[in-house]
Amino acid sequence: MQISVYIATSVDGFIARKNGDIDWLEQAGDGNNTTDFGYEDFMSSVTCLVMGRKTFEKVLSFPEWPYEKKRVILLSRTCSSIPPELEGKVELYSGEISALVDRLKYEGEQRVYIDGGVTIQSFLKAGLVDDITITRIPVIIGEGLPLFAQTGHDISLTHIATKAYDNGFVQSTYQC
Repeated sequence: MQISVYIATSVDGFIARKNGDIDWLEQAGDGNNTTDFGYEDFMSSVTCLVMGRKTFEKVLSFPEWPYEKKRVILLSRTCSSIPPELEGKVELYSGEISALVDRLKYEGEQRVYIDGGVTIQSFLKAGLVDDITITRIPVIIGEGLPLFAQTGHDISLTHIATKAYDNGFVQSTYQC
């Protein structure tokens, strides 16, 4: 089973403003993007998505649920229920992430997408991420929620590829 991160950051390394807003990301680019920067190809390889509560709450604000055909697991120790419209579409999990990974392997998941800052940090700290794709957006927001926080140790990465897009986005993939 492959565990992957696919995320965008500002040039200064933030995934959202302090209040969780991603308006800077929604406004990025030139408005004439004819590419999705590999997102659809990535998502077509994903069999399961694990996200944290804050990311889940942000996704709930979208006009429609974007993961209709994916297994989604909400990783949270504080959330006690799933909104009625997503029952049967989202599973709630509050245990240890290593046990979750073992369960997903046993259940035959092929590629798991990890989303959400704290969730990504937890999986990285535990050494559970296989690869990470970071798309740097050409904006400096000055302060916000960092992609990487204190990990307690260095995490060595092996560079796989980098691609620069005409609108200034720079996407790098690393093996962990």
